[in-house]
Amino acid sequence: MKTSLTYKAVSDHPIITIPGSKSESNRLLILKGCYPNISITNLSNSDDTISLLKGIEQVDGIVDIHHAGTAMRFLTAYFASKKGVDIIIMGSKRMHERPIRILVDALNDLGADIHYLKNKGFPPLKIIGTDLNVSSVNLNAAVSSQYISALMLIAPSLKNGLTINLEGKITSIPYIDMTLDLLKKVGVSGTFSNNKIEIKHTKTVNSITVNVESDWSSASYYFSIIALSSNLELTLNNFSKNSMQGDSKIISIFQKLGVETIFNKNDNSILLRHLKTKIIDCLSLNLNDTPDIAQTIAVTCFGLGIPCKLEGLKTLKIKETDRLLALKTELEKLGANVTITEESITVFRSRKIIENITIETYQDHRMAMAFAPLVLKVPINILEPNVVTKSYATFWKDLLKIGVKAQLK
Repeated sequence: MKTSLTYKAVSDHPIITIPGSKSESNRLLILKGCYPNISITNLSNSDDTISLLKGIEQVDGIVDIHHAGTAMRFLTAYFASKKGVDIIIMGSKRMHERPIRILVDALNDLGADIHYLKNKGFPPLKIIGTDLNVSSVNLNAAVSSQYISALMLIAPSLKNGLTINLEGKITSIPYIDMTLDLLKKVGVSGTFSNNKIEIKHTKTVNSITVNVESDWSSASYYFSIIALSSNLELTLNNFSKNSMQGDSKIISIFQKLGVETIFNKNDNSILLRHLKTKIIDCLSLNLNDTPDIAQTIAVTCFGLGIPCKLEGLKTLKIKETDRLLALKTELEKLGANVTITEESITVFRSRKIIENITIETYQDHRMAMAFAPLVLKVPINILEPNVVTKSYATFWKDLLKIGVKAQLK
């Protein structure tokens, strides 16, 4: 299945409410599993969050999280810490190719009972829940921050709390900060400094309702649309100027690409509009802390004819697909000249975009959404468009408000 995208500018001012952050939602659901008196509003409607929500309610049998990497990591730690649980956790073919050994080793060091059912170091996993009484663990921090967050989220429910000693260069620090901020918001004491995270045991927390901010990663596609437009402006609801989401850095990044962001503190909305000033001649960034916006930035720069070099992207090799290779392959189909390494991508200046190219999504939601804004420059096709439900189920519906029509073929 593919969708053909066309664009016709709208005369009104679109107002869009992006669903709640998948990252915040999934963390809060694990905390709610540990402390049921926590309430959550504006929960993400993504496939990942739905998979985690279904899985967290089980105590035995098989949990299939499909493509949801965050659910795989967070639930592995959660089930391991729940005495009486007897679970097999599995996922899609690609999920069984994504490594999890660093997290499993750390949990087993804490006293967990986790076994590989097929290939060592990869799902599916057999988990027998038990009391985790060891209070300190060492963890390689260079591969995925989700391993770290998975341990942080169960830490307050452990009898002795948990100290996590991080080894190597830490990747995606804002996501660790987000986890710590959410812990503190619900009443858990913790610190993160000098490669050490300490979380205190917390038997109970006060009843609290936490509103999930809309997702900045999903907002990045609208920043891209504004950058590629000539005079479009739009409003996005439910965004905070003091966001705990690392991907809010798109504000400063896209200002260099011609997008102005204006906050309305009265209703927590942001106005995006096209700057009339000259944009930069080239873009060089280290995205070690914000790898999820790399695809959006690379495609936007290509669409603008601006060369870019994006580094710090080692984690993209083990996402839903090898995102660096996928970006290179699809951009080159559009006429780009691209080089990649194990942790970077360079997109050279291009004067022309080839029309009516069909973009392969590789079961990766961000491939579909990152390439969609190019329709403001040329007609484009997206294969397997429904992959966007992994993080943003109403994406194509919301694009209609801007004038982007998605017609299935």
